[in-house]
Amino acid sequence: MKFSENWLREWVNPTLSRDDLIQKLTMAGLEVDSVEPVAAPFRKVVVGEILSVKAHPDGKKLSICQVNVGNKEKPIKIVCGANNVHAGMRVPTALIGASLGEIRIKKTKLRGVLSFGLLCSAKELGLMESSEGIMPLPNDAPIGEDLRRYLQLEDVSIEIDLTPNRGDCLSIRGIAREVGVLTRNDISTPDCSPVAATITDTFPVEIHASKACPRYVGRIIKNINATAETPLWIQERLRRSELRSISAVVDITNYVLLELGQPMHAFDLDKLSEGIQVRMAYAGEPLTLLDEQTVELDEQTLVIADNKQPIAMAGVMGGKASAVTDATQDIFLESAFFAPKEAIGCARRYGKNTDSSHRFERGVDPQLQHSAIERATALLLNTVGGQAGPVIDIVNQANLPVNPVIKLRKSRIRRILGKSIGRSMRQRKVENILSRLGMTFEQDIRFHKKKNDLLLRHPILEGWKVQSPSFRFDINIEVDLIEELARVHGYNNLPNQAPPSRLNIHHQPGVTLEHLQAMLIQRDYQEVITYSFVDSEQQIQINPEVKAISLANPIASDMTVMRTTLWTGLLQALLYNQKRQQSRVRLFETGLRFIQTENEQDLPEQEPMIAGVVTGTCWAEQWGDKGQAIDFFDVKADVDALLSLSTESGLKEGNTYRFTPNTHPALHPGKTAAIYHGDEWIGLLGAVHPSLIQTLELTPPVYLFELRLAPLCEAKVPQFKEISKYPLIRRDIAVVVSEEISAAQLLDCIKEWHVEMLKDIQLFDVYQGKGIEEGKKSLAIGLVFQGDSRNLIDSEIDTVVRQLLRHIEQQLGAELRK
Repeated sequence: MKFSENWLREWVNPTLSRDDLIQKLTMAGLEVDSVEPVAAPFRKVVVGEILSVKAHPDGKKLSICQVNVGNKEKPIKIVCGANNVHAGMRVPTALIGASLGEIRIKKTKLRGVLSFGLLCSAKELGLMESSEGIMPLPNDAPIGEDLRRYLQLEDVSIEIDLTPNRGDCLSIRGIAREVGVLTRNDISTPDCSPVAATITDTFPVEIHASKACPRYVGRIIKNINATAETPLWIQERLRRSELRSISAVVDITNYVLLELGQPMHAFDLDKLSEGIQVRMAYAGEPLTLLDEQTVELDEQTLVIADNKQPIAMAGVMGGKASAVTDATQDIFLESAFFAPKEAIGCARRYGKNTDSSHRFERGVDPQLQHSAIERATALLLNTVGGQAGPVIDIVNQANLPVNPVIKLRKSRIRRILGKSIGRSMRQRKVENILSRLGMTFEQDIRFHKKKNDLLLRHPILEGWKVQSPSFRFDINIEVDLIEELARVHGYNNLPNQAPPSRLNIHHQPGVTLEHLQAMLIQRDYQEVITYSFVDSEQQIQINPEVKAISLANPIASDMTVMRTTLWTGLLQALLYNQKRQQSRVRLFETGLRFIQTENEQDLPEQEPMIAGVVTGTCWAEQWGDKGQAIDFFDVKADVDALLSLSTESGLKEGNTYRFTPNTHPALHPGKTAAIYHGDEWIGLLGAVHPSLIQTLELTPPVYLFELRLAPLCEAKVPQFKEISKYPLIRRDIAVVVSEEISAAQLLDCIKEWHVEMLKDIQLFDVYQGKGIEEGKKSLAIGLVFQGDSRNLIDSEIDTVVRQLLRHIEQQLGAELRK
């Protein structure tokens, strides 16, 4: 919400400086985002009147103007190049010595004619980013008046970042109400008294969707001058709120929206057929909006229609077919209440977020429509003229929102805020704040007997029964009221005490998320955070086997489903970097993936994952490395490093991680591995499939991995074990197995054969070729033995090795290589 400080101070003017006012608003929850001057710095610019205009003798596009600037001397001569100047026009005039930002106005000769000033455009004055021609001023602008004083440009525009629950502050009236409460000042409201009807014309209105629109107020105004100029003071207030002036009728409806918070719309009455119908749209029904875009409506969309077609998307945008133009003579003015629950999501579905939809989604006062239409009528009659008909008010009281009565307890206030507000028995401080907030309340008094008092019953104030005003949609439970008390009383006035707590020592996992993140960072990865909402087409390309969960109201067209894998966001981050000449990229992310359960009515499974994407060279460019490209085993080493954190943290012997060949639609079929911990699936690792690289326009090679976090963090806390003081003994053996048997199978087979003295196993060679039978391979393994309480002797080691060879021969058909 952006507004002018001067406009606010016309409503409520506390004795606070600008900085103090901003601080007050921010501390009350209306955070001020920016404060900007409403005009560029300039001086010695006055209101001038053009007395005559004649063509320049030596310039086709130049004019020589005689301008009265209010001094007693003769008018000054100014050469001007704008084509909209004419005699009798009042314009901003920069005198000799004036400054417009860094520009100094001097006496200048243009094509042989002296010019003693400058006629200014709105852009030159810093009032607009672009403008055509000289800025016209009202005919009653006082000649010679300083322009800054005349337009009240010693002002600032204040922008407030409102939370979604404070829709009541999306207007000058709402903000003034807050300032009045915070500073204990009364506010001055504009005249919204009823405008007497001068004609009897009405227009039929029918509400067929009273749940979505329980109140519809309208009025006919006939014989208007649609080409009338919007008063400058309205134009300026709109400009300072970042709304451009369009036409008098539209400007006034926008002005009432900013002033009171009630969105309004005006229809060209002659373009309406027989009557107004407020109904739900028919599926596929077309509507061309004011922005000239045609949309196909769905059955969840509330529309304003006549007897032929939809003429507006209710609470979002009007239709072009019924728009007010310069030829309009009669209008139908609309001021309605659309229920927030029904309005939410409608504008977003069509990509049409507007000032009106922004307010209706957050809640508009259901009692405001009459005041708004009377205010707009008065402004319209004063600006475009015409005759107003009687107000049409169609209302369904049963569907109008009614705020609940909430029980506010004194004891609860003390418990939440840490102190009581006020000291008297009746808590006058609390009641004063509730009254200033517009709440209605009654005291909740209980009568108690004192000890040994048989007759008297003593009243005790336990709290209040409170009902919030109609413009507050955000106050529904007791803590909402307590929050309001804290805001108005002042957060700085509350006690700053740490709550007492009992600190218990809890078991901590051996591996935490921070450990895993630190490991990848140490290996030159950078952490990224991507959206959980992703593009549905890319999701299908990357993970087609898992059905994604569609969003009912996506925030963008490329964020329509929940991710089923972190790879979707990581590949987009990689593509973004590669398009910016980053050839070496190592990224990782931790977050949730969302899997739809068998019963689609249930909440989806949310599983924490850790994933990474790698491309480029193993090392950053340097003189000592030739720039070796990353390969599968480099990325596997990074994954091994993650898994080693769990392995080193006390996993049972023999229950280690293993990599097995696998396939995945997004990964290269010959360079993909699934990771298991025992029989539990942990994740995937592999090179991105060439077809996906081509589709996403990536630069190969690209490698991905994704692991489930829960198993990685389930490791036991390491326990101390004394290091043996006896020497190690190593035996190397080479066995011949079928080439279909993996090295991991052989190592697992050896580990399953539990021998206390066998401490480590190392695969150090794989060979196929001369001397090895076709279809087989040789695996060379180092066996490391060590005793815990004595020295081992060769004979017992030899016995163990022979037994081991018999075991693997029985299990895998392995033979000792000769």
